[in-house]
Amino acid sequence: MNASKLPHVVIVGGGFGGLTAAKELAHATARVTLVDRSNHHLFQPLLYQVAMAGLSPADIAVPIRSVLRHAENTSVLLADVTAADLERRRVQLEDGTALGYDYLIVAVGAKTNYFGHDEWSKWALGLKTIDDAVEIRRRVLLAFEAAEREDDPAVRRRLLTFVVIGGGPTGVEVAGALMELSRFVLADDFRRIRHERPRVVLVEMANRLLPGGFDETLATSAKAQLETLGVEVRLGSRVTGIDGRGVGLQDETLESTTVLWTAGVRAKSLTATLGAKTDRAGRVEVLGDCSIPGHPEAFVIGDAASFVPKGSTRPLPGVSPVAMQQARFVASLIAARLRGDTEPAEFAYFDKGIMATIGRSRAVAQTGKLRLSGLLAWLAWLLVHIWYLIGFRNRFIVLFNWAWNYVTYKRGARLITGERATSRALALAAQGSDVPATRS
Repeated sequence: MNASKLPHVVIVGGGFGGLTAAKELAHATARVTLVDRSNHHLFQPLLYQVAMAGLSPADIAVPIRSVLRHAENTSVLLADVTAADLERRRVQLEDGTALGYDYLIVAVGAKTNYFGHDEWSKWALGLKTIDDAVEIRRRVLLAFEAAEREDDPAVRRRLLTFVVIGGGPTGVEVAGALMELSRFVLADDFRRIRHERPRVVLVEMANRLLPGGFDETLATSAKAQLETLGVEVRLGSRVTGIDGRGVGLQDETLESTTVLWTAGVRAKSLTATLGAKTDRAGRVEVLGDCSIPGHPEAFVIGDAASFVPKGSTRPLPGVSPVAMQQARFVASLIAARLRGDTEPAEFAYFDKGIMATIGRSRAVAQTGKLRLSGLLAWLAWLLVHIWYLIGFRNRFIVLFNWAWNYVTYKRGARLITGERATSRALALAAQGSDVPATRS
């Protein structure tokens, strides 16, 4: 059959969901086009390690074209999809062109949610992309460089205070890694500030850490492990303001030049163009087969979808296993329709468990009734993340880097990129001003 006559499947997004769907459809009797604004697939669970100088960006990212190079029916398009017309079955690209489709899979993921305070984004850096991670790394390293030059103890203290907002898995991981980076690595590399004690404060509005499904005992364990590292944990604290001087809470002000935001996410703006009902986070409320109501040929999966399992009132969490399982289900459904076979039943999520690392030999994990914390949880976390990394090279490099870091406490990715560390950049860092950098 002429390839141009084959049914066309368009996948928007090359993250866990989109890439998994494309791989599953590699042998389907269809043309498949994967569209993404980046040319790489990002292993987002390890993004915080790039931000904390433990890994380089290439260690956790792989070109999408390389992953799909053997899928002869699949094309990869570097473009930004700005809108979708479900009635005409077309997606609009940023350059004004459009792609027609017979089946559509929207897997665009999520972006940082400042809960109506987008002006805070200038001071509080989110962590969703490689650009975000590299910028965080740059700000942290510049803070240490500026502190090394600073004579005023108050200014030096502000430079060495780091505030992480959000006590979910990402916030816990960032806070622990930041404290280890500060205490065990950077302090040994500087002379004037080597005896200073860096301060890391984790702020969470809820009265416990890890509120998104972790057992209460593990939340308590995570808090204890963080405090053992030296992290200050502030629970039940609501942020009232963020500026160049620091973070305002209900009862105090935390003076800091480096604020990291991990408090929430919302679906990307493409979901708003679908004409479907969305929840408060902008996620499309999908049916049991992950399709958009009224459009059985259009599906939304992963972080962009609000999927409420039968017997539950809460949607599935925005984690990679959900996206990958939904991708496999939707791909099998589309393949069955293309063959004229019986379609699979409604999507059912198999929960393999959740985990979060806190630092060297520190983590929490739960699966079913099993609860782990400390070294055993950390080893389980390490094995799971190595297993899901794409490509032998990435697995080998990440495993080697982790082993090296564990033995030596050294992190080799301590590069300041963007604007180089000029006197002006250091002065801006000391003032808490927005340090110029190239960010997307």
